[in-house]
Amino acid sequence: MTPRSPKSPASLAVRSPAVLTIALSLLAGACQGSSTSTSPPSEKTAGPSAAAPASAAPAAPAAAYKVGMVLVGPYNDKGWNQAHHDGIRSVLAKMPDVGFEYVDKVNPADRPNVKGSQVADDLISRGARFVVYNSDDYKDDALETARKHPEVTVIHISGDYAWKEGKNHKPQPNLGNLMGRIETAQHVAGCAAALGTETGKIGYVGPLVNDETRRLVTAAYLGARYCWEKYQKKKPGDLTFKVTWIGFWFNIPGVTLDPTKVSDDFIGGGFDVLMTGLDTPEAALQAKKASGAGKKVKYVHYDHRAGCDLAPEVCLGVAYYNWAPLYRDAIEKARAGKYASEFVWQGPDFRDLNGESSVVGFGPGAALGEAQAPLGAFVIELANGLDLFKGPLKFQDGTEFLKDGEAATPQQIWYLPQLVRGITGPSK
Repeated sequence: MTPRSPKSPASLAVRSPAVLTIALSLLAGACQGSSTSTSPPSEKTAGPSAAAPASAAPAAPAAAYKVGMVLVGPYNDKGWNQAHHDGIRSVLAKMPDVGFEYVDKVNPADRPNVKGSQVADDLISRGARFVVYNSDDYKDDALETARKHPEVTVIHISGDYAWKEGKNHKPQPNLGNLMGRIETAQHVAGCAAALGTETGKIGYVGPLVNDETRRLVTAAYLGARYCWEKYQKKKPGDLTFKVTWIGFWFNIPGVTLDPTKVSDDFIGGGFDVLMTGLDTPEAALQAKKASGAGKKVKYVHYDHRAGCDLAPEVCLGVAYYNWAPLYRDAIEKARAGKYASEFVWQGPDFRDLNGESSVVGFGPGAALGEAQAPLGAFVIELANGLDLFKGPLKFQDGTEFLKDGEAATPQQIWYLPQLVRGITGPSK
């Protein structure tokens, strides 16, 4: 099978009147009833003897086919890892003949001296024939596993080794990359932040700095700037959009900055909307705490659809991933013996942005209030082909990113080397 190339923003346009009606209505109450159960998993967790499983459960019955997953953080982190765990479980719930084992918290802090490839070897020794690595940090582990076990389908989330048109293509028939095109939902998240701020100061609690995180922060800023100008009728120079990087996807005491303190510093500095790119919910929790103390602070969550449940009254919304469609497609191909290396970077389904088929979505929160109407109008603009990765745009250092009217290529977005001008905070 020929690897799928990512779609350009313009190619995602949907112009039918029915779709535009849905785009307006889908925002109403999208966060209601969106919680995903976090009850103890029924599947077994596995791990190498050097690192005991994070949780224990009875062994699953023998299955004809088995899926293994390596998670960088806790499976129930209310963010990135939980979105993956919940997504694949929802798929496998409809495949009773498929077994599932996972190991979470596979990172240097929680499991020193344990490599992702070691964990995968153990899962494969237990019968896994489909292995998922859920973090960019595992790119070399995924390649090592795929080369060592050619009979196993290896999926690496957010990487690009399978992208023929990418910078880092490494041909390997049984290795594929999956990613949701969350940039579009980040535009909506940034718009929600701009519509929700009263001070014009938006603080972004960022993880580590790489191409992925630069493009997501930039996507959020571009959405914020657009809605600040068009719907708030404010000048771009009156908007402050600042990112502080903590140094990893979640807090590692003594290694990263403390995201709780970073959030509090933003709030103390007059930032009344917090955004986050972390796997964990510190921004939401600190916004809730500040609000309880009488401060007007709101937040925009990331990763997990139920993010507004953390503090509904101060949540402007959540840009989230729905991994189920991507996992279902890959597992079905692999089980049938038809999987071939592919790079999939899939955008939203504007026919039903928060429906089962959309890989990314945005669930607006109660704190939006009357701003829900302009946010819906913005979603319609995106559905109709609005491209915010379009010039004129300059990088932070003043060099040209895109000329006037020039649309960014998928490669220019994926490999974004700097933040764009207008964002405060380092690009490296």
